[in-house]
Amino acid sequence: MRGYALLLVGSLFLLTACTAQPPAQPQGDYRINATIKDIMDSMVDPGSDFIWESVATTVSERGVEEKAPKTADEWKDVRRHAIMLFEAGNLLLMPGRKVAEEGVKSENPNIELEPHQIEALISADRKAFTDFAHALQDTVAPVLKAVDAKNPEDLLNAGDAIDKACENCHLKYWYPEEAKQFDKETKERQANPRKQ
Repeated sequence: MRGYALLLVGSLFLLTACTAQPPAQPQGDYRINATIKDIMDSMVDPGSDFIWESVATTVSERGVEEKAPKTADEWKDVRRHAIMLFEAGNLLLMPGRKVAEEGVKSENPNIELEPHQIEALISADRKAFTDFAHALQDTVAPVLKAVDAKNPEDLLNAGDAIDKACENCHLKYWYPEEAKQFDKETKERQANPRKQ
């Protein structure tokens, strides 16, 4: 009888072990509240815009006006926005972050994919999304170097890389059809250079 009881307990243990759910992936100590869209709207866009607009040349009837950080506080503001832009890359990569709130629709449905489509693309190739976020972060190093050197020309030149990093990601996830159309037109121009 004792052998039968041990066999029964062992069988129940095996059955329980086989049907148990795998443990949930730890989310760390952080709490996810914002969506990717929120981070883009509140950190990436303002951070990159501030950097782009910090150095400019305006030509008008009054002449040429040069804009660049001059005071320690102005340079500090550029640095703050660069740090914000860098850290936004980390926030974008946090596991469990949604592209947008449930029910949110694309603001430009003729051009952009819907949030659930974007999320499917990101989920299908998480490594590529990670690479794009890291590429954005890599563009911040020249900005910080320009800030440390208080070099407006280098700061201006660093802005192009930020724009390219953003656009590369958007072409893959936000408006991939536009990227395909651009590639098609480029191939046609290369195949028929006389039509240009």
